[in-house]
Amino acid sequence: MSNIESDKQGSPWMQAGRLVFVALYGVTLLAAWRWGVTNIQQVSPDKRAVVLRMGAISRVQNAGLLLAWPQPFEQVVMLPSAESVIERRVETLLRSARATQADISGVDEEDPSGSSADTFAGSGFLLTGDAGIVQLDVRVFYKVSNPTDFVLQGDHVLPALDRIVTRSAVAVCAARDLDTILVARPELMGNDSNIAEQRERLRGELVQSINKALNALQTEGIGIGIEVVRADVQSSLPATTVNAFNAVLTASQQAEKGIADARTGAAWELQNATQNADRLLQVAQAQASERLAKAQSDTASMLKLADSIKDKTDPGLMMRIYRERMPAILSKAGTLTMVNPKDDSHLIIQGTGK
Repeated sequence: MSNIESDKQGSPWMQAGRLVFVALYGVTLLAAWRWGVTNIQQVSPDKRAVVLRMGAISRVQNAGLLLAWPQPFEQVVMLPSAESVIERRVETLLRSARATQADISGVDEEDPSGSSADTFAGSGFLLTGDAGIVQLDVRVFYKVSNPTDFVLQGDHVLPALDRIVTRSAVAVCAARDLDTILVARPELMGNDSNIAEQRERLRGELVQSINKALNALQTEGIGIGIEVVRADVQSSLPATTVNAFNAVLTASQQAEKGIADARTGAAWELQNATQNADRLLQVAQAQASERLAKAQSDTASMLKLADSIKDKTDPGLMMRIYRERMPAILSKAGTLTMVNPKDDSHLIIQGTGK
């Protein structure tokens, strides 16, 4: 009997079974040790750890060694530190890919008939206070100010942030004119310096509006545990609007060029007209002087005769002029009839002109 028992204990199958049992026992111990130290870890300086015990928040631990029970007893959620800033691009403010493709090709590939064009026609566009439209590409930078609320909200934090940013952007744009959001009409820059100042305050007002909405949620007890510290805004106009503005600018430049050419032509015409008027005036004055001199020359003898008759200084002057002038006059007459002024019945002499 002793030999049979020793054979059974020393058989290869029994030895293999014991080895397998020892190996499984070791693996089990190792797995248990690994499971026990799962939540024992080092929290880096740029992180914070939120420990949840059976689904309820137990504590928040900053940088250092974290000792926590393994899951499912305690769960550890790693969050950025209070000084870390996280960037978030708000995709809901951007124009949809389908609308962008339709803008490029001019046809909606999913609906060539165009019956659903109104469903995405306004995507990515915000209405301004002066009935204009603008596109905003907003990137917000936020901190986790309340890790408890942040963990409790979980997957709802970022969608809520996107909705708040979108709402704030709509409100800020609606309270502003197009020119206080972006440089749409450069000609107004020099006319009103207040426009450029309001454009610089756009990002600050957007951050204030976002944080105001976040604080309202916190007051109602449904905060999402974040605070926005900065917002980068890139504003632009739709492509069709840019083309329209370019067309208006081109037309304005052409109109200004036409006005300048018209003014140049008018100045040229005015100069020529002034020169012609000066020349005509000088010619008229010269001709008037000549005619006046000729008239004075022609009437000099008559004036002298009138003065002599009036003053009786030269009684024979009239007779001398008569003798000088009559031959020339009579030489031009074809027939001459002479009558005595005192007695027209005595004598009539017929003469022939030469």
